[in-house]
Amino acid sequence: MLTWLLRRLFQALFVVFAMTVIVFIGVHVIGNPVDILISPEADQAERARIIADLGLDQPLWQQYLTFVNDALHGNLGRSFVFNEPALKLIAGRMPATLELAVTAVLLSIVFGVPLGLYAGLKPNGLLGRAIMAGSILGFSLPTFWVGLMLIMVFAVQLGWLPSTGRGQTAMLFGLQWSFLTWDGLRHMAMPALNLSLFNISLVLRLTRAGVRETLPMDFVKFARAKGLSPARVIFVHVLKNIMIPVVTVVGLELGSTIAFAVVTESVFAWPGMGKLIIDSINVLDRPVIVAYLMLIVLLFITINLLVDILYTVLDPRVRLEGKR
Repeated sequence: MLTWLLRRLFQALFVVFAMTVIVFIGVHVIGNPVDILISPEADQAERARIIADLGLDQPLWQQYLTFVNDALHGNLGRSFVFNEPALKLIAGRMPATLELAVTAVLLSIVFGVPLGLYAGLKPNGLLGRAIMAGSILGFSLPTFWVGLMLIMVFAVQLGWLPSTGRGQTAMLFGLQWSFLTWDGLRHMAMPALNLSLFNISLVLRLTRAGVRETLPMDFVKFARAKGLSPARVIFVHVLKNIMIPVVTVVGLELGSTIAFAVVTESVFAWPGMGKLIIDSINVLDRPVIVAYLMLIVLLFITINLLVDILYTVLDPRVRLEGKR
């Protein structure tokens, strides 16, 4: 187990190094922030001074080595626009995005697993067919359109929920969180639901497919032959086996939800990382873009590692393979 974990950590470090090269070069070959940040009325001397202050007068390989050296010391660059550390800017927006994404993933589990379980146990029933038909809408409807419809119905027509903003927040661990206040929960309801629709459909269909595949297996028939109650057969034997692919998808979707919450945050004016990265792209604020992308890379790698560890807990075959 220890050897396997060390091997996975080495692979993760290699991926991080490779992504630093790809992200840094990819961002620096797209556009020139000098054309946006420096006024056209500035003279040549002023222009050269600003370029030197930003470090853009150095060759690309030297800029990359400087970035790696600073990153190893916890510094991912300084924003061209805000003149603040990029990591500080992102960290200030991170709680808003994290609580929105985690809430969306929890909703996908709370709704997706029970609905998929029911649709798998009763695939020919009217409700089971309706659930599967409804899941297609979760895949098909555009996120921005669903968000606008939610605002129109629940905020404009009914007046039940606020349409934009984060609402009242409360302090926890030195950070501001919306889920700790009732007003914050009301502000979070629509964007979290909008962000979770695709994940609900995905988890639902995955759970349903797993149930249909697991029910005819011999160990389920043996459990029923022993006289176990239907609830025990389903929740202990069937559900535990189908949770392996579900854990994989939920883990990866958590990273995807955090990374691609841009549309939802823009529609509901949610002050998270997505809105920050859109603003940074518009002005080619390279340090913020690179820092954001590197944090997303680290997030995906960490989630993948945690999913692999959960595999060893859920599936004995993985533990045996690791020992061999």
